[in-house]
Amino acid sequence: MLTDELYEETLDTQTYQIVVSHNQKAVRLDRFIAESIPRISRTRIQMLIDRECILRNGTIVSKASIKIVPGDILTISVPQRRPLLIEPENISLNIVYEDDDLIVINKPPDMVVHPAAGNRTGTLVNGLAHYCTTLSTVGGYYRPGIIHRLDKDTSGTIIAAKNDYAHNIMARKFEYRQIRKYYLTIVWGGFEKKSGVIADPIGRHPSDRKKFAVTPDGKDAETHYEVLADLDFLSLVKLRIITGRTHQIRVHMSAMDHPVLGDSTYGGRTKKLKTLKPRQRELAVKVLDTIHRQALHSYEMFFNHPVSNEPVHVRSPLPEDMAEILRLFNINPDNF
Repeated sequence: MLTDELYEETLDTQTYQIVVSHNQKAVRLDRFIAESIPRISRTRIQMLIDRECILRNGTIVSKASIKIVPGDILTISVPQRRPLLIEPENISLNIVYEDDDLIVINKPPDMVVHPAAGNRTGTLVNGLAHYCTTLSTVGGYYRPGIIHRLDKDTSGTIIAAKNDYAHNIMARKFEYRQIRKYYLTIVWGGFEKKSGVIADPIGRHPSDRKKFAVTPDGKDAETHYEVLADLDFLSLVKLRIITGRTHQIRVHMSAMDHPVLGDSTYGGRTKKLKTLKPRQRELAVKVLDTIHRQALHSYEMFFNHPVSNEPVHVRSPLPEDMAEILRLFNINPDNF
């Protein structure tokens, strides 16, 4: 279910109280609530947990995975919502692949994927609604076609579905990790080991709920990396993400002390300047003036087509800001 984030919340709240029956088997809390209140998806339940809106026997629930037992009293406070309006807009789209079932866009930096409170226009969805005759409805009226997302400041390959059949199959491919996803990023520092696997679990940051971090009790997360070029005090890195945790690449790179260039959230903006030599620092300032976001690009994907089952390979060339950084180091961005 992907519809929950497409609504603007109001001040009204509806509260549910559920007493777990004596013959109920021990199951995950999020599964039990979703089955008890069908209109609330498991994605929505996680959002409610993050906002401390679910109590178990009077205590705030912190994890969706805890098991409920007979006699538990669950209190769920659900902010009521009203739908946001979506308007088709004639927005230029960089299309890298299209057929009767799918459309793949090279999303530019600074473009929001779908409308939400504060971003009702200018999104990828607004552009798709204008360009496409049909889009899937699985994600709800306010997210037509959208199967997966990229952060606003992450550029590159994003796939949308033109019909529900293709959407459902592609969603399962994402869920079961049947889509090979590669990113290009520019990070701080040089690597001794030019390739490797990062398998540190990721969870909410212990002191800042808006951030994520490597935590012992986090969800499994796996990132494969390969250094493509040494850029003096920076590195160009190709990554394959096996899992799809929020901010996964940014968190894993930061945990390795190689934060993504330009990423102010995870230490990639100016924090590393003080570690550089004067000569390097002058060039680093030029680099930072060139990019005003995290230098992270969804580069390419491989998957089997949802209808024909034929192999599909889609690739999005580097955006101009990342390409210009490579030129500053006398590297031709067309080589990647």
